[in-house]
Amino acid sequence: MTKKKHKHKGHRIAAVAKGSIGEELELKPGDWLLSINGEEVEDIFDYEYYVDSPSLVMLVEKANGEEWELDIENEYEDLGIIFENSLMSEYRSCCNRCIFCFIDQMPPGMRETLYFKDDDSRLSFLQGNYITLTNMKEKDIDRIIRFHLSPINISVHTTNPELRCKMLNNRFAGRALGMMDRLFAAGTPMNGQIVLCKGINDGEELDRTIGDLVNYIPAMESVSVVPVGLTKYRKGLYPLKAFAKEDAEQTIDLIEGWQKRIYKEHGIHFVHASDEFYLLAGRSLPDAKRYDGYLQLENGVGMLRLLQDEVKEALEGMADDGGEDRLSIATGLLASEHIKQCVQDITRKFPGREVMIYPIVNAFFGEEITVAGLLTGQDLAEQLKGKALGSRLLLSSALFRSGEEVFLDDWTKTDLERALQVPVHIVKSSGQALVYAVLGRKSEKEADTDASGAGYELKNTVE
Repeated sequence: MTKKKHKHKGHRIAAVAKGSIGEELELKPGDWLLSINGEEVEDIFDYEYYVDSPSLVMLVEKANGEEWELDIENEYEDLGIIFENSLMSEYRSCCNRCIFCFIDQMPPGMRETLYFKDDDSRLSFLQGNYITLTNMKEKDIDRIIRFHLSPINISVHTTNPELRCKMLNNRFAGRALGMMDRLFAAGTPMNGQIVLCKGINDGEELDRTIGDLVNYIPAMESVSVVPVGLTKYRKGLYPLKAFAKEDAEQTIDLIEGWQKRIYKEHGIHFVHASDEFYLLAGRSLPDAKRYDGYLQLENGVGMLRLLQDEVKEALEGMADDGGEDRLSIATGLLASEHIKQCVQDITRKFPGREVMIYPIVNAFFGEEITVAGLLTGQDLAEQLKGKALGSRLLLSSALFRSGEEVFLDDWTKTDLERALQVPVHIVKSSGQALVYAVLGRKSEKEADTDASGAGYELKNTVE
């Protein structure tokens, strides 16, 4: 270890885990990481790549200005260093103006973070965000391949270059699709997403896009097709129309036709319509085996099928405990009937439990928004006021900000409890969690009271 005076640059350390290598090296909050093995550290991916080594040399500037050169033998252990910026770099904002962007349809007056449009490839790996590739340069692709990062989630929307430029309002959007060729050649796992807009990239254009994406199998592992979400705040935006039942039927027929062909050749179904299309068409959800391991759950593909199957699995071997209770569940219009079916499976085995199901109309964003994850505290309070709620109200963790107890409109769980005068229990998005929550029990994983899980982030899955 050497010491000398130096003006800091690099990445500021916010915390050091107790008992970690970082603590042994006497690193402290306020110290600055300058370089590793003589290389500047651009962001978290550089850092993880360099420290994934049995030995390394780290240059650190202490809070008092001294520069320390640390020779580290770590045997591939985590160093226990937490940086002030988790990405170790600024977030990259979106450079597109997509005709379907959900954030452009947000009402005014909400917290500032909800209006930030990210299109950052690093968040694709860290958080599962979908990106358009328009913010990426060749060096970014080089790093993905060099660091063996995967999977990368890509907002494709269409493989027609001219149409993609129109949909993203970006003259480089068509050319950016060429980056998938390099990722495919390197064998980098990818997932694709298509936000379907009526009369624009559906029908023949969707058929073309699926046919083109099939050529990226096996690197491209799955593709989801989801309907565009339209709020009541679309003044001055591109005139988009909602899908009708007939449109949903035609879309499903096209996708299922491709599934049959792709399965015969590749052994996977590959392209999947979201649950919303099946509900809109009034059709039964596909069997679990057709979801290829549920690779597209975050896009609403197979969530309801998985929930139903998990409820049945959780109930196996359980016997009525003779308990009695009255409680309630509030959810979006889209999933309400399927939630009701799941609850009926539970109460059939536990007849002492009475559960009221309340579908909530999304007055905040508009009635065409029917998913539970976009419900707000104020809509819940207004529509549940005076209703029989029983001993407690169950809400999916999807309604809350990830890891917190805050709705999209900044209402909190406590605010809602005060308004309704009933305890609110946050339920993780799993069948086992639902069963245990209805029974008033805690699962082994504390599933029924943990606010963490798949909460909303308004990720750019709509980009």
